[in-house]
Amino acid sequence: MVDKNRMLDEFKKLVSFDSESFKEFEISKYLFDKLVELGLQVEIDNAGILLNPNLKATGNIYGFLKGNIEGDSILLSAHMDTVSPGIGKVAIIDENGKVTSDGKTVLGADDVTGIVSILEALTVVKENKLKHPDIEVVFFIAEEPYCRGSSVFDFSKIKSKYGYVLDLSGNVGTIALEAPSIYQFKAVINGKSAHAGFEPEKGISAIVIASLAISKLKLGRIDKETTANIGLISGGNGKNIIPDEVILEGEIRSLVDDKAINEANLIKKVLFEEASKVDASVTFELKEMIKSYKLSSDSYIVKKYQYALDSLGLGKASHITTFGGSDANSINKYGIECAVISNAMNNIHTTNEYFKVDEFIKSAEICLSLIRGE
Repeated sequence: MVDKNRMLDEFKKLVSFDSESFKEFEISKYLFDKLVELGLQVEIDNAGILLNPNLKATGNIYGFLKGNIEGDSILLSAHMDTVSPGIGKVAIIDENGKVTSDGKTVLGADDVTGIVSILEALTVVKENKLKHPDIEVVFFIAEEPYCRGSSVFDFSKIKSKYGYVLDLSGNVGTIALEAPSIYQFKAVINGKSAHAGFEPEKGISAIVIASLAISKLKLGRIDKETTANIGLISGGNGKNIIPDEVILEGEIRSLVDDKAINEANLIKKVLFEEASKVDASVTFELKEMIKSYKLSSDSYIVKKYQYALDSLGLGKASHITTFGGSDANSINKYGIECAVISNAMNNIHTTNEYFKVDEFIKSAEICLSLIRGE
């Protein structure tokens, strides 16, 4: 019952909005009005102001559609922001049904295909007066910078006990049963400055301390569940000055939260040990960005997803583990069982991003089936 041309028109409309993170004002206004038009009770929070008061940032959109039959309420979600380069996006559809950008920007299928799939399912429900339980929809801002929009959303208003986030690349029919915790860390190493030519003996090089510590760390893939990375290094005041400060910034990901914390403590320990050898000091800050989740293949939402695929003749779901975070991590953190599912996007976060129209249609059909419980 979904309308391919309507979906493509909606996609082209939504990607025409410039909506990089914290710049989702125009797309949020459009989506707010669209949900009202579809009969939902809609509100928008002040997440943008909370997270970035210096910008004219919008908030997360919440919509509720009262059901006309008994049944479990369902939550569907996608995010409004894109990564850069995301200014001036256009959608180009070739004769084989492949949709790309013009190569100058990302396409924005991440996550507009998810948004449109949800909107189309709601549209079909309305125009055909279909039976459905209560439906809740949340479109989050600022998902790309570590799910910041969903981190400040008031989940107490959510009635649903389960839900799905449409924000996973790959073939439609894929569901991620595991996603990692992500922690960011910042270490500041303080040594002592001195002239590198006249009195280098009086200096304590923060760069040397950092390099010695890094040489003793295992970075990259720690094991099958954990990764660690130092991505930014800055410091020094001049080529002829012993550097008295170096800043290291990085992240740790693990499917097991305790492992991530343990890895952070190991990095901290090595840095402190190297600094103590030369009477230097270290400050170490660790911040949880995303909390891991793990679902059983026998869980209700995984079975319901398979039932939706079966009803459409789409075969067996592909169960995967992802090392990417999504708003599903935030939703699970607040006690709502949630999985991230594929929504026809590929090569995300690149100017080679694309989707195929037939996969796009399947994504909306799955949303409709999930809503109807068929």
